[in-house]
Order: sequence, then C-alpha cells, then structure tokens
Amino acid sequence: MESVMKKIEAIIKPFKLDDVKEALQEIGVQGLTVIEAKGFGRQKGHTELYRGAEYVVDFLPKIKIELVLPADRVDAAIEAIQNAAQTGRIGDGKIFVSPIESVIRIRTGETGRDAL
Repeated sequence: MESVMKKIEAIIKPFKLDDVKEALQEIGVQGLTVIEAKGFGRQKGHTELYRGAEYVVDFLPKIKIELVLPADRVDAAIEAIQNAAQTGRIGDGKIFVSPIESVIRIRTGETGRDAL
C-alpha cells in the first residue's frame, strides 16, 4: 500500500524565500519548487505614485513554494514555513495542504515515498 502523501503550497513574500528555504532544509526537506507569482488577498493591492500620477497596483509580487511530503512530515513543514515567513504584517501569505494520490520518479520509475 502506498503511503499517504501531502502537497504543501505556500504563498509568501519574495524577501522571505531564503528564510523559508533554510527553515525547510533544517527539518530535512530535500526538494521544493519555487514559482514567481503575482496576486492579492484581502489587501487588494495598493496605490503608488509615479511621475505625479496615482495608479493602483492590483497584483503584488509573491513567491509560491510547492513541496510534496509524507503526511507525517507535514506539520513540521507547516510550522517551519509559518515561522520563517511571518512578519506580522498584512500580505504574509497562505499555506495550502492537499492530498497527493501518487508520485512517480521519471528517471527510475520509483513510486510513493521512494520517489520523493
């Protein structure tokens, strides 16, 4: 029977990426994917002034981190991400956790936990 795996997706502020990466490495996370993203949550963007004209920046720069872990490692990873990414200010981000049905390593054909 294949072990239960979870996918963590975290949306964080770009300047927090190195802190989050280091925190995850400290708990033994070996692989993750980083995607540059733009978006907004409750803050709905912000207003900026450029050459005397005011304009609204709807989409703020964000970083999306994705990693797949055995379910028993998820709580530690969430805690590491939350502690490293938190500034206490609006726009710190979100963490999403989803079930993963299967994982296959393309090179070797390994599946499940062995493929992670």
